[in-house]
Amino acid sequence: MSRRVYLDWNASAPLRPEAREAVAAALEVTGNPSSVHAEGRAARAIVERARRQLAEALGAGEADIVFTSGATEAAALALAGRDLASAAIEHEAVLAWSGGDLAVDGGGRVTVPEPAGSTLQLANSETGVVQELPEGLAVCDATQAFGKMPLAFSWLGCDMMLVSAHKLGGPRGVGALVLRRGQEVAARIRGGGQEMGRRSGTENVAGIAGFGAAAEAAARDLADGLWEEVAELRDLLEAAVLDAAPDTVIAGRGGARLPNTSCLITPGWKGETQVMAMDLAGFAVSAGSACSSGKVRASRVLRAMGFDAAASAGAIRVSLGPGLTRDDVLRFVESWGRARARFGERAA
Repeated sequence: MSRRVYLDWNASAPLRPEAREAVAAALEVTGNPSSVHAEGRAARAIVERARRQLAEALGAGEADIVFTSGATEAAALALAGRDLASAAIEHEAVLAWSGGDLAVDGGGRVTVPEPAGSTLQLANSETGVVQELPEGLAVCDATQAFGKMPLAFSWLGCDMMLVSAHKLGGPRGVGALVLRRGQEVAARIRGGGQEMGRRSGTENVAGIAGFGAAAEAAARDLADGLWEEVAELRDLLEAAVLDAAPDTVIAGRGGARLPNTSCLITPGWKGETQVMAMDLAGFAVSAGSACSSGKVRASRVLRAMGFDAAASAGAIRVSLGPGLTRDDVLRFVESWGRARARFGERAA
């Protein structure tokens, strides 16, 4: 039996060995990072080492990083009470606090008339479309972009940025809000005043350690060109899909996208049905964002790009990562093509 192939890296990347080792080592440290004794100082040293690793990988200052339970909490910390404009392609964690009414074109690009009053993602989780961020943007969700493409907070031109550990091979349940120097936020979780008073609660020392190690390893992978190899596999996959099924639509193709993401659209063939067929064949893909897949509805992202309901409901996301092979990709296309042919026979 062929091994299973994981093609859902945008939902959660496999845990990196470096992160696993850092988590395991941190779990052996007893102290509370807010305690002043030796054990507490040892825990604090782990947190601050991770902060340095993350700051270096992000091109940010150490004092500008606020550790959170994930990008969802970081979004709440950055956006609550601000009434910022956004586009309907944003993640639900951002749309929960923003308008969702900025214009989106057919290629997935967003028009931002007033950057200082807006939030905009750097890359979309479903289509991989990468935005050109306007100077002076209030908040940027870089959750999908961080670790997959070169970026530095210092040159992105935004005031705040959201990131998450598990999208780049760190543990789940930890993220960060990055603040431009001089920017401040009102704490939503109040208590002991941890994270420089911006986010109370004893730090998740093990999770933070894993985040720092993953960020450092991700920066190394980018420098070594691993994601350029992933882009070649993505292009191979799309060429093979179009060869097998020329009427397939690939959302956002032709513009700037993440190197690993393909959104394949077959109108009339439910994305959920495709996901189940591929799962049975040994491939993990998704029918959109992991936070919304499983809900039987058309993709909000694709509808915002101008696709009709049938097309938006007939999409799957295939997201790749380092370590996959040409054989993995071609076996997926072969299995998907067979399932698509069976669907066509039933629909005829």
